[in-house]
Amino acid sequence: MSEFRPGEITDEMREAMDMARRQGLQKDLRALAANIRAEAEGRYAGAEPGWQAGVEWTLLWIENTAGQLTEGRS
Repeated sequence: MSEFRPGEITDEMREAMDMARRQGLQKDLRALAANIRAEAEGRYAGAEPGWQAGVEWTLLWIENTAGQLTEGRS
């Protein structure tokens, strides 16, 4: 089996590697959001009112960031 030389790596290969990296990060961010949601759900019912809003804002930010990783890319 022959090895690729740097000059043999095509733009399509680079794009595929970049997409795979973005999809992996996207999956990790969504798993993080799910874990935060599960841990926060009902856990701090007596917490200050702004706490829940802060958690929800953070979850939205994570989801938006995850979505932007592959938005407009094929």
